[in-house]
Amino acid sequence: MQLIDWIILTGTIAFIVWYGVYKSRGSKNVDDYIGGGKNARWWTIGLSVMATQASAITFLSTPGQAFHDGMGFVQFYFGLPIAMVIICMVFIPIYHKLKVYTAYEYLESRFDRKTRTLTAILFLVQRGLAAGITIFAPAIVLSAVLGWNLTYLTVIIGVLVIIYTVSGGTKAVSVTHKQQMAVIFTGMVVAFFIILSYLPESVSFTNALEIAGTSGKMNILDYSFDLENRYTLWSGLIGGSFLALSYFGTDQSQVQRYLSGGSVRESQMGMIFNGLLKVPLQFFILLVGVMVFVFYQFNTAPLNFNPAATETVLNSNYAEQYRDLMMEHEEIQEKKQTLSLTYAENKSGHDQLQQSEYQQRYLELERQQNEVRDEARLFIDASDVDAESNDKDYVFIHFILTNLPRGFIGLLLAVILSAAMSSTASELNALASTTVIDLYKRNHKQEKSEEHYVLASKWFTLMWGLIAIAFASLADLFDNLIQLVNIIGSLFYGNVLGIFLLAFFIRYIKSNSVFIAAIITQAIVFLVFELEIMPYLWLNVLGCLLVISIAFLIQIFTIDKSKPEVV
Repeated sequence: MQLIDWIILTGTIAFIVWYGVYKSRGSKNVDDYIGGGKNARWWTIGLSVMATQASAITFLSTPGQAFHDGMGFVQFYFGLPIAMVIICMVFIPIYHKLKVYTAYEYLESRFDRKTRTLTAILFLVQRGLAAGITIFAPAIVLSAVLGWNLTYLTVIIGVLVIIYTVSGGTKAVSVTHKQQMAVIFTGMVVAFFIILSYLPESVSFTNALEIAGTSGKMNILDYSFDLENRYTLWSGLIGGSFLALSYFGTDQSQVQRYLSGGSVRESQMGMIFNGLLKVPLQFFILLVGVMVFVFYQFNTAPLNFNPAATETVLNSNYAEQYRDLMMEHEEIQEKKQTLSLTYAENKSGHDQLQQSEYQQRYLELERQQNEVRDEARLFIDASDVDAESNDKDYVFIHFILTNLPRGFIGLLLAVILSAAMSSTASELNALASTTVIDLYKRNHKQEKSEEHYVLASKWFTLMWGLIAIAFASLADLFDNLIQLVNIIGSLFYGNVLGIFLLAFFIRYIKSNSVFIAAIITQAIVFLVFELEIMPYLWLNVLGCLLVISIAFLIQIFTIDKSKPEVV
């Protein structure tokens, strides 16, 4: 990185933090600190909701996901617009009518305190774990840039986010999201056009899409019902709808964003805005990853994109074997470059047979290259059990650091760190709010002052920040970061959504039945995940249907007349 990159990076981050503190000064009561003043406009809500979901993981992992597996991941988001409509029609009017600070307050008025507490705890566990991953993601970036210890960086970034979040509460989080999203949009658009400008002159955007399509990267829709395939049209529409309903309708990190709206209409318009823009945004980010893939068809790519892993194996007893693989990888890549360039230059003169021959030769070279990469990962794993051979999350950052011109590196790093700040701040803010409102204040025997609960919120923000840092320090890359976050959510979200659906629509079910059903359901979901019976997206559907069904059965076969149902 050059001086101009550091100036752009530090200047952007410093301005966002200063702006958040400045705009949220004077937040001395619970309504301001947790509720955000209840006066946010729809565009602020929409961008805040989007910024909360679009963490650094989105901009680190999604391009790498597309680089390796193509555009099919976009199907994951197909259920989101459906969920937005349902949330606008059902969830938002109820929350606003009850004037709640958290989603879980409603559950006590519908069921009882223990059901509210259980649901809040389920949220706290899954969101606390996810917050650790969103802190871990930007640490990967700076570790690759500076070569510093990953654990130390995780701690440093976590502390900075804690300071930023504690300072202004919900209002600080919301007002800074607009600036963060502006940085994010600008940076990704700039990156996209820079990639296109780096392709050979004979390779147009259309040629680039054809080259990507040859390797299957442009296969967007999968109509199969195969449960072995994580991302299909049906898992996106059904499982994705349940996940989005749970996330946006019951996860306090999102609910708190639209509860800050000045009216029901402002909140609804903000959510519709998010629903219309989110899928195209994710499509574009995936397309950036596909274009990075095309770029490396004409330029040298490393055998493994994780520089730390490469350094580890080259300093081990497997260095000679790894260097042989590097040479073999380069030879295959040169053949692919020649083949792709020749095809692009003579595209207009190719008949169907020539196109088929090109595709067969290309796929054979790619198969050989993938075998070499797989073998390289085995050597990395053998050289050090702690070395991370999975390099999906390093693809985009490697491209940024090795290919972008001065200034743009700083801008793209600002994109990733802005996303990290926005999502992590929202998560810590929601974790603290839920702890204070649903656990601390609700179970506190003596009523305290507004200042007391604001101070408690700040202390709980600190506590959850430290927990997130601890989990981040122990986190692995798993398959890749964006999948890990969604898996953590899917383990809990279906159960929580089912509880809320019972509360909204089925008055017959009483509190004890729901409470017992929720505990049983959570145990079953954990077991199904451990046994790998189905892809994680379907766990949202399973959890929701299970808790509803079990609650019905318990209600039918038990007689509970200890108290009347509260409606």
